Amino acid sequence: METSASPLPVVRLLPKANARAVRRGFPWVYANELVVDRRTRGLAPGTIAMLEDSERTPMGLVAVNPQSKIICRMLDPDGEAEPDQAWFAQRLSRALSLRARLFDAPFYRLIHAEADGLPGVIIDRFGDVAVVQPNAAWADALLEPLVAALVEVTGVTTVLKNAGGRGRTLEGLDDADAVLVGTAPVAPLPVVMNGATYLADVTGGQKTGLFYDQRPNHTFARELADGARVLDMFSHVGGFALAALAGGAVSALAVDGSAPALELAEGGAAQMGATDRFTTRKGDAFDVLTALGAEGAEFDLVVCDPPAFAPAKPALEAGLRAYERVAKLAAPLVSEGGYLVLCSCSHAVDMTAFTGACLRGIGRAGRRAQLVHSGAAGADHPLMPQLAESGYLKALFFRL
Repeated sequence: METSASPLPVVRLLPKANARAVRRGFPWVYANELVVDRRTRGLAPGTIAMLEDSERTPMGLVAVNPQSKIICRMLDPDGEAEPDQAWFAQRLSRALSLRARLFDAPFYRLIHAEADGLPGVIIDRFGDVAVVQPNAAWADALLEPLVAALVEVTGVTTVLKNAGGRGRTLEGLDDADAVLVGTAPVAPLPVVMNGATYLADVTGGQKTGLFYDQRPNHTFARELADGARVLDMFSHVGGFALAALAGGAVSALAVDGSAPALELAEGGAAQMGATDRFTTRKGDAFDVLTALGAEGAEFDLVVCDPPAFAPAKPALEAGLRAYERVAKLAAPLVSEGGYLVLCSCSHAVDMTAFTGACLRGIGRAGRRAQLVHSGAAGADHPLMPQLAESGYLKALFFRL
């Protein structure tokens, strides 16, 4: 594209902006990289516009939100698309073809935001139910054609809007959940993965109701669990604990601060016929780890999968100290030759920094470690190589 003949609004990069990064696939433009004049400030959040470099050369079709630090999100570098139902259907079909190849049942993340060509959009599928998180203003504005395309491509009969994502707050959007198509389920939905049964509360649970991203790490933990005593900290609905029980664990203790999440975990264990091997403990994870240490408790497999301690760079140092503290408190609970699994879903913490924090904590506990496996999110959470933030999940499996 040499010149822009687009009838759309035009937004322009400042001369100091890194136009080369955008041309190489980086999907965002920050507010301090754009000419933000009165006309641009007046654009409604979610406006579709043509992005130009400082020399007025078109660079692609973007969604603009003057209220967000990420002021532009790239939709189409060719600049020729029209984000209508057909356009959404094309992107959804491409995403579905990957998941259909990966999984033999329709339970997965269908859309993983930028990596699937729909910036800021998360869609998790639970059979005939889809949960959409439109975490960017443009997707919120175009929710109707997006949902119509979703029904067209997948055949789902229920579509729920989950407005609890942190990204919606950053975009200046509401936090109102909604039933967009069909009828909301009246009970948690059973999801079978790795031989375990999880109960997903898609209307009142955390995020979309289940964390599909940990599936391959659940798989690896299951392989370590035969005959093991297992502790699953920050368990949510029993992610690692139930996988371990499916793998032959003799016992599993799930710890979480949420009583409803632990009730769902108990329900999953009951459906698996594993109630006699499963117990729960409600409480603050740091307090429970400290108490278990004082009790002299010992486990063959300990998993700590906390929420994001460093969701953004300003929280990085505090987050790393928190990960170190988790490792220091958890390591003494691991039997000789047992396994400690430490996870991070913090965008701001890279693998090197996370590994360092974990090893410092293990060392401060007086333990020595072998790193036997490093895990990431499953393939239904593809990585956009140009956007490091899309590779957020890290799981380290240590033998102590």
